[in-house]
Amino acid sequence: MAATHSTRPTLAKCLGASVLALVAGAAAPSAQESTDPIRLTLHDWTGQLITTRIMGEVLAQAGYTVEYVQADYLAQFAGLETGDLHVAMEMWETTGREAMDAATSTGRVENLGPTGMLAKEEWWYPAYMAERCPGLPNWEALKEPACAEAFATAETAPKGRYLGGPVTWGGFDEERVEALDLPFEVIHAGTDAALFAELESAIQRQAPIILWVYAPHWAPAKYEGAWVEFPEYAAECYNDPAWGINADLAYDCGKPFGDIWKVAWAGLKDKWPGAHAAVTAFRVGNDEMGAMITEVDLNGRTVEAVVADWMAGNESRWKAWIGR
Repeated sequence: MAATHSTRPTLAKCLGASVLALVAGAAAPSAQESTDPIRLTLHDWTGQLITTRIMGEVLAQAGYTVEYVQADYLAQFAGLETGDLHVAMEMWETTGREAMDAATSTGRVENLGPTGMLAKEEWWYPAYMAERCPGLPNWEALKEPACAEAFATAETAPKGRYLGGPVTWGGFDEERVEALDLPFEVIHAGTDAALFAELESAIQRQAPIILWVYAPHWAPAKYEGAWVEFPEYAAECYNDPAWGINADLAYDCGKPFGDIWKVAWAGLKDKWPGAHAAVTAFRVGNDEMGAMITEVDLNGRTVEAVVADWMAGNESRWKAWIGR
């Protein structure tokens, strides 16, 4: 989840934290395929860690050596284009489409199709805030000074406080606030966990909050609330300032909705054709992903344990991905 205006770091920064290697003990892939490790990127939200670990376990079962590399959501494209990174399991239509298209247009990165999950990311508020800001979910309600004050904190008053995701997710919220002339200040949570910990705390106290919520995730299923209805997204909204409500600024609309995609270094299909086919075949649904995220974030289980359960319960499914 990231914006295309982020600066790209060097590859060393892109690789970030230590590389974790998983050496497979299953039958080896075909003799024509490389024995080099396949590097899958890890990001900073639970669902992506789950999808990536599932894919890594499946590839390990096919006999590949897998390395997990911590990487920034957008900066990873520098490594994917050079072949230093190989597979990224979640690029969200809502926030990553522009970066993905820019990378695939070079011919060095390939879109391997949808994951099977559909993404929604937008400003969200708990149901009790609708009484304090009449007119919601229509975005124009947020322009009212009384409504902004209802969402204000001591640090932002009289402006409302919008709690955004980590800055690496992008999303153009500062640009959206400016283009739609909203009396709000954007404050970014440091991590995915901090974002939703603050949501839980606010709901327990019935405190004012409006924040970035995404699906698939447990939060919109656990709590009653609604997404703000901004002007409907169109590609021109992000690319043509003259389009939309504000004739001078882009981003005067909501975020796009749609697929979550898999992307890979374009050389994957030649170096590891079996892995390329498996990643392309990967599919999980919103409901099953939401259930797995709940197990990790709410029930305290580890990503590894949840992935192990999924592997055990879906053996025929993932074996089909690797032609077994």
